Amino acid sequence: MEFPEKDETIFGIRSILEALNAGRQIDKIFLQKGLSNDLSAQLKGQARIHQTPISFVPPVTIERMARGKNHQGAIATLSPIEFAPLSEILLQVVESGEVPLLVMLDQVTDVRNLGAIARTLEAMGGHALIVPVQGSARINAEAVKASAGALHHVPVCREPNLRDTLLMLKDSGIHIVACHESATIPINREDLSIPVCLVFGSESSGISTPLLKLSDNEVFIPLKGKITSLNVSVAAGMILYEAMSQRN
Repeated sequence: MEFPEKDETIFGIRSILEALNAGRQIDKIFLQKGLSNDLSAQLKGQARIHQTPISFVPPVTIERMARGKNHQGAIATLSPIEFAPLSEILLQVVESGEVPLLVMLDQVTDVRNLGAIARTLEAMGGHALIVPVQGSARINAEAVKASAGALHHVPVCREPNLRDTLLMLKDSGIHIVACHESATIPINREDLSIPVCLVFGSESSGISTPLLKLSDNEVFIPLKGKITSLNVSVAAGMILYEAMSQRN
């Protein structure tokens, strides 16, 4: 595990609770396994309310992360960005007269891939990056660096349940397009000029079945070489360029 720098870190349950209540943007909370008291229960509850991911780790990990600091069994890392409410982003896009272009990442856990996708999304005029509260790459300094600063410009929406999010998007008139190599529709035959949310999954497990079932169409990138798959950030870049080309 890669530990954060001290100036990005909050030590102790009370301090983390104060940060949450003050509206500080927290990337992740590390809570010692086995803690069972009123304070830890309160922290778990506040983390759910603020949609902040929690990782339960062994005591030895907490001690290594604390580096001698008093931690009370809990450490939090601050996020370098402000997370955005998806409903507000959609309203802003519609009011501006633009056609929504969203990207949802399902189980993408590599910060470099997440950063690279954010960079391309911003460059292609995309409106928001959607990630889950749990099971996503961390939005930390490394992700910002990989995005070349794009994470400071493209809204990131952290959602507790991606399936519920897709249902909301569909109800809002957003076309859901799952992008994976086993699909049957070539990307250049899909209309991306309409309001759309592109869904990408991890290279190891792809897009989860519940999200695939909610997609309106499934698309792939036709390949001619011997390599049959692409890195998720490369694939996202190619598909986002197709979307921009169609819109222009």
